[in-house]
Amino acid sequence: MRCVVFGATGYIGGRLIPQLLAAGHEVRAVARDPGKLAEVPWREDVEIVRGDVTDPASVADAVQGQQVVYYLVHSLHQKDFVDIDRAAADNVAKAAAQANAERIVYLGGITPDGELSPHLASRKEVGEILLASGVPAAVLRAAIIIGSGSASFEMLRYLTERLPAMVTPRWVHNRIQPIAVRDVLHYLTRAATLPPEVNGGFDIGGPDVVSYLDMMRRYAVVAGLQRRVVVPVPILTPWLSAQWVNLVTPVPRSIAVPLIESLVHEVICRDHDIDGHIPPPADGLAHVEHAIELALAKIRDADVPTRWSDAGAPSDPLPTDPDWSGGSIYTDVRETRTSADPRTLWSVIESIGGEHGWYSFPLAWSVRGWIDRLAGGVGLRRGRKDPRRLHVGEALDWWRVEHLERPHMLRLRAEMRVPGRAWLELCVVPNGDGGATYRQRAIFEPHGLAGHLYWKSIAPFHGVVFGGMSQNITGAAETLVSGAGANHSRG
Repeated sequence: MRCVVFGATGYIGGRLIPQLLAAGHEVRAVARDPGKLAEVPWREDVEIVRGDVTDPASVADAVQGQQVVYYLVHSLHQKDFVDIDRAAADNVAKAAAQANAERIVYLGGITPDGELSPHLASRKEVGEILLASGVPAAVLRAAIIIGSGSASFEMLRYLTERLPAMVTPRWVHNRIQPIAVRDVLHYLTRAATLPPEVNGGFDIGGPDVVSYLDMMRRYAVVAGLQRRVVVPVPILTPWLSAQWVNLVTPVPRSIAVPLIESLVHEVICRDHDIDGHIPPPADGLAHVEHAIELALAKIRDADVPTRWSDAGAPSDPLPTDPDWSGGSIYTDVRETRTSADPRTLWSVIESIGGEHGWYSFPLAWSVRGWIDRLAGGVGLRRGRKDPRRLHVGEALDWWRVEHLERPHMLRLRAEMRVPGRAWLELCVVPNGDGGATYRQRAIFEPHGLAGHLYWKSIAPFHGVVFGGMSQNITGAAETLVSGAGANHSRG
């Protein structure tokens, strides 16, 4: 089948495409920024096109000539996500019908009876729009997805690992039916070949119905942790719970709020009608413990193909780009010569962040990270997928990799809460003597008076933060070179 995937840079889309290819399908991957797919291992096996689900023209171009339309997009990180997702689903539904597509496949959420959270209500509305498109649609509905890098799993993981004792709201006793990400991909892949008379919604879930509390305890057992002490109290509202998740886990408040609002409901499969159309995997659906084992193994092996943070907001133009004009720009430029060779210096630059830190005053970065979390930002805890290699579009602590020209330049775009827009560029320039020059440029475009005051208030600390960063990065590269030389001489 010819399949077009909207959401190719997202958590599920990035994992589904290799599965579709393995099943023999042709794939067209749609991305707002095709550069984010420049280094994925399946890059040469698919057709990559630029498209935005909020732009009807680009959606129409993307679905032209395609048989199966996968819609794996949501705007949860944006305040007006309900309106955005409604309009986007309408664009895709109309374009699929006009292109005479044979099937639409959508992954939504299980919708319980009663009043729904805005998140669940929006997922339900999107499914209804696609089902009414006139194109046969398969709306697959899942509760919590257990997989390395998913927002739900990261929330579970950090809450359980970091809090041996915790006070929890009553919703931790609500029943849920989690499903392993591998089983979600099983259903999504096989939905491409459903017969045309299949048009409806199907709940998909794993074999276990558990409470969130039970899932945390099972995680502790699989991870080899001591039994967690949990004290439920009635006063923690979903909003307050989300603030706690925002502080303790890498999941920011903008995503934690709708996720937890969904957990106040019991989200379990009401039927297993999907089995009549798509049989379960040959080895059966994964139990909770096995799903957790699989996710932790991926994390231990640094083999996490996609993360919840991969699908970031589209980047704004750099203030020095040709299409930018007007306004004030602040910069902090540092340049340091080093005896380290360019390749070694680059290896230090590309391994920055995450467990390696930022080669600067640690306390200042930590304090700034906590301030960002308190303000509802992403903070420093998103880390990185691979400790040594970066990819365009991936999250790196509170930055996002915007441009990567290996082994010469890395540009990061800030996603912290600041009154303006900020970038950080790290560059390697070879010297004629075999050494290199490290060039570092921080760029800030202030928004209003608050932006100007913000830059001026932190300017006195730039010598410690940015100056120290420049010196420590080159120092780390020289240490690597001297260490390698010592090992060689001993050998």
